[in-house]
Amino acid sequence: MNCSDVWILAEQEDGKILRISHELITRGIALSQKRGCKLCAMVFGNNIDEADLQDLVDRGVDKVVSVEAPELQHFLIEPYSACMHDILSKYKPEIILGGATSTGRTLLPYVAMTAYTGLTADCTGLDIEEGTNNLLQTRPAIGGNIMATIKTPDFRPQMSTVRPRSTKPAPILQKGRKGEIIRLKHNQKLLNSRILKTGFIPNEEEQSLHDAEIVVVAGRGIKKAENVQLIRDLANALGGTLAATRDVVDRGWLSYSHQVGLSGKTISPKLYVGVGVSGAIQHLAGMQTSETIVAINNDPEAQIFKVADFGIVGDLFEIVPALTKMIKEGKLSFVK
Repeated sequence: MNCSDVWILAEQEDGKILRISHELITRGIALSQKRGCKLCAMVFGNNIDEADLQDLVDRGVDKVVSVEAPELQHFLIEPYSACMHDILSKYKPEIILGGATSTGRTLLPYVAMTAYTGLTADCTGLDIEEGTNNLLQTRPAIGGNIMATIKTPDFRPQMSTVRPRSTKPAPILQKGRKGEIIRLKHNQKLLNSRILKTGFIPNEEEQSLHDAEIVVVAGRGIKKAENVQLIRDLANALGGTLAATRDVVDRGWLSYSHQVGLSGKTISPKLYVGVGVSGAIQHLAGMQTSETIVAINNDPEAQIFKVADFGIVGDLFEIVPALTKMIKEGKLSFVK
């Protein structure tokens, strides 16, 4: 099968394109430029905002294909997968990128299986292999102890999911940029589903961590559950949100909803403060796009210092209370 072009799955909610779509454009532009091909986007929904579709083009997409029907307003695996297979048949993508969201993590594996092709989940790095033009898909493996690079040399399309907040959204290149927007009429045969959506209850705590501009993370270095309060006090003084590494969650010191990392949430706050965080690969994958990273650790060789903008080496049990006191008294500020 002669396949071409890099495609992204642009997600929508109530007709509005979501941030993850703009993050995927950033990834897609880099790949399409190396591959020397177009960047395209597929959207499934109902009454998608025309300005949002043009916004995808403004940010770098060359072709947008929007499949719309009332049955596609909310994500359901059967009609969405049928519509994606229709895109595969009509346009023959070479590469498809999706977000590692609940939609992407459900849809892309299902389509990869039924299309008899490969999928690499939760990628932290994507590149094009010189000579073969294969997609190089890098992700942590074996508990995060190594970075594995995976290829799909014999089957197409090559499919990957990427963690939300693991890259910055693509900026607008040009308002009114020229591109092709195709709004396909739905095929009723593709819209049948044995599943009915009856309602949705958002997890407000999860959303607050994703969207927090200041995040203070407790690591294993806090030593015991009773010391979580020290980190919570610092977070409160900064007006930030409390989070944790996997070690802290596994020990039951904080709940899973606080976990940042490969097996938790990916964040990209303006300010990240890691307290007693060693900087394991799994955790770094979930926070390395933070704008400013501050690390507090008594080990000068801790991996977290390799990505930190500011590092404080010392006893966190002395440093954190002093910082909290100074912030409360207005003598110190990490943010403008």
